[in-house]
Amino acid sequence: RRSRTVCGSHLKPLTSGAGFRDGSSVMELNVGGQVYVTRYTTLIAAPDSLLGRMFTRKAPKELPRDSKGRFFLDRDGFLFRYVLDYLRDGDLVLPDCFPERSRLQREAEYFQLQELSQELSLKVSKQLSISEETCPRDPEDRVRGGSASDQPSLPTASVTATPPVPSAGTRRLGYITVGYRGSCTIGRDCQTDAKFRRVARITVCGKTSLAKEVFGETLNESRDPDRPPERYTSRYYLKFNFLEQAFDLLSEAGFHMVACNSTGTCAYTSDQGEDKIWTSYTEYVFCRG
Repeated sequence: RRSRTVCGSHLKPLTSGAGFRDGSSVMELNVGGQVYVTRYTTLIAAPDSLLGRMFTRKAPKELPRDSKGRFFLDRDGFLFRYVLDYLRDGDLVLPDCFPERSRLQREAEYFQLQELSQELSLKVSKQLSISEETCPRDPEDRVRGGSASDQPSLPTASVTATPPVPSAGTRRLGYITVGYRGSCTIGRDCQTDAKFRRVARITVCGKTSLAKEVFGETLNESRDPDRPPERYTSRYYLKFNFLEQAFDLLSEAGFHMVACNSTGTCAYTSDQGEDKIWTSYTEYVFCRG
């Protein structure tokens, strides 16, 4: 099911801007690393918003761009799709149990979309109550951020000036699998130094709540958004490419490695066969339990 927030009746598309060819121009934007393609008229649909003023009162050369010439906005790339939907249609459609409503309200305030921000503000408390009834909170979330009424009662003797460190029994148990595809180059007869180790991307599989607890802001969720805490995913990846950094984070969270597996292939870099390139896919299974 999806919930609909109706707003945006004030949106009035403009037809011209400073330095842009015409109102139907197709624009490419890089928002926090996520690429969006839309029409110029969509970006200026709310004339009094930040985007409306940016693209009507400034020349293209005055706006920041990335290395490929796309207009760059240093904001949340995942949440911007909802901002863009609002500018397109004048209303907002969110999934049930949408966990990012407060953050989306912050984005609406940044882009100065006042009507959207006010509507989200009114819906935040209602959404929280609905989430409690229809989207059961993960027990781990209660340990980390729940209210006093959510916490289990503690014996009086255990209450001290310094809160006790959660024991292993209070942590959510489970598995996280970390995988990567890498390559290295080895010279003929292994007589030259190996060029080791090129890691293209580190993927993360497991329960959403566990992955977010361990990796926090370094977890890229753009390929699998709106995933409730109690659900599993195999589509997350990390924003860094250092395996040891991932291992350190898992170790600090109380995980230890229980298994790993790897496959590898070999190819020659040229017909002369001087150097060999080894490519591999490896997975490491970590457990807290």
